[in-house]
Amino acid sequence: MFHHADWRDRLWSEIDRPWDLIVIGGGITGAGILREAARAGLRALLVEQNDFASGTSSWSTKLVHGGLRYLANGEWRLTRESLHERQALLDAAPGLVEPMDFLMPVYAGHRPGRLVTRLGLAVYDLMAGRWHAHYRGRDAVINELPYLATDGLRGAFVYPDARTDDVRLVLRVIGEALADGGKALHYARVDALCRDGQGQVCGVSLHDRITDRRTDVMATAVINATGPWSDRLRRQLDGAPRLRPLRGSHLVFRRTDWPLERAVMLFHPDDGRPMFAVPWCGATLVGTTDLDHADFPDTPPRMTDAEGDYIMAAVDRYVPGLGLARDRAVSSFSGVRPVVAGAADNPGEASRDSAIWAEQGLVNVTGGKLTTYRVTAREVLATLTDRLPALAGLSADAAILSGGGDRLAGRYGPHAAGVRALEEPATVGDTPFTWAELRWALRHEGVEHLDDLLLRRTRLGLLLSSGGEAVLPAVETLCRGELGWDRARWDREVAAYRETWQRYHSLARRD
Repeated sequence: MFHHADWRDRLWSEIDRPWDLIVIGGGITGAGILREAARAGLRALLVEQNDFASGTSSWSTKLVHGGLRYLANGEWRLTRESLHERQALLDAAPGLVEPMDFLMPVYAGHRPGRLVTRLGLAVYDLMAGRWHAHYRGRDAVINELPYLATDGLRGAFVYPDARTDDVRLVLRVIGEALADGGKALHYARVDALCRDGQGQVCGVSLHDRITDRRTDVMATAVINATGPWSDRLRRQLDGAPRLRPLRGSHLVFRRTDWPLERAVMLFHPDDGRPMFAVPWCGATLVGTTDLDHADFPDTPPRMTDAEGDYIMAAVDRYVPGLGLARDRAVSSFSGVRPVVAGAADNPGEASRDSAIWAEQGLVNVTGGKLTTYRVTAREVLATLTDRLPALAGLSADAAILSGGGDRLAGRYGPHAAGVRALEEPATVGDTPFTWAELRWALRHEGVEHLDDLLLRRTRLGLLLSSGGEAVLPAVETLCRGELGWDRARWDREVAAYRETWQRYHSLARRD
């Protein structure tokens, strides 16, 4: 995406010219808005205070799905919209967004009952325009998952959804925007909103955290797509808080410890909340929790001991045959969902629909789902057609991404041939990531820190023991060669990465 060593300097050389649109926030929502704006021919700039996709968009359950829970909550439009976008992403990005059957075991006393579940899945299929859900008997389920708890097991429903690498999806969308003329700058913090003579937001005061440069950048329109950070930015406009930050945590197990060929949907034995075990990037992740995280962003999210125990209670109930323990997980991760505050007391019942509103010229968008990012982007931009008439021509039928295929084609799109040309196909440990992918990221994907490389451009920090400690010597050789880091810089990066991993991804108890 960033093909020149001096790409940051090149962007700064033109950054003080007026823009049509500034998008604040480099997660999936901001990326989608930038992509659609660039498609319309706008002079559009995205700025992100940390790394791209370093917030909510890197810590999801990795699902591209319609959301059976939303259907159960009566959110019919959101479910139908999600199913449509799920199929559009499956068509646009094979190798990145992958179809996967989900198995829902049914036990005695299953709530809702089998008939209600069957009817719900029929509606799910009807909305998707494809009949797929079916029921499997007890013996067939045990044959596939011999470690599953058999006491009270009746069988299982099977239904279709999809999985992805959430960070790579964000990077692909940003890459498409850049190819159409959009611009994106990470590690660029908005210190203040600029106002015109009528008090309307007309730009941002920008601080480049890498080079320490500062400038005011003006635009016809400014969009706040900072997710759970939205209320903090809105305080400059005296906006009343509108978010209910909810924390979701996951555990990651080695595939050898928990072998899965398809995802499993489980209902927690304590409160009936749906949870997922998902085969992902050669591992199995399980989650998620759903808890209020009211002190965000002052306290970044990490899995608490209580959450780890909650997840393991479901693991112990449903997969006792594996003898799993929390300390056998390879890592954990937590994220905060920017859910719009509403009437629901139970966090699990809070709507995941998006909300869009304007305050003193600033357009705010928050809430929403990974799956429906494109719909959200078009809805946001539709509010700006009076200020930016070019947006009136946006087509809902335009291509999402420029192709996919196998794993590399899906993850890198038109750049997959460049990754293959590096001829370093060996994988890193027992993960699907290759050394060529690390080298490509260092050369072309704006890596500024070691955690950019190990937690986002690749997911090695979540998949390897101790965050990949054993491969750090080889990674050092790559980083110093490709980025020109000296030994002192490497030592600082390793120290910072280890601290981040221990604080937010280790399994150490914190009581």
